[in-house]
Amino acid sequence: MENLIGLKKLRENTNMYIAEVQKGKSFIVVRRSKPVFKLSPPDEEMEQWERVIDFTTVKKGGISIKDILSRL
Repeated sequence: MENLIGLKKLRENTNMYIAEVQKGKSFIVVRRSKPVFKLSPPDEEMEQWERVIDFTTVKKGGISIKDILSRL
């Protein structure tokens, strides 16, 4: 069963809901009694992201998006 939570309650307790989602629970977030979005753990397929590039290996601390976009 999915739990309904208010948007305000989610904002006030974000870390708690993150921990619950990491445990496998799902929540429907509502605003003014209408569903807005669903919080749920990622699918196994989504957890297998492919690393394309690690900008921290290019420059310590990474590269700013402005620098990247200016060179395109």
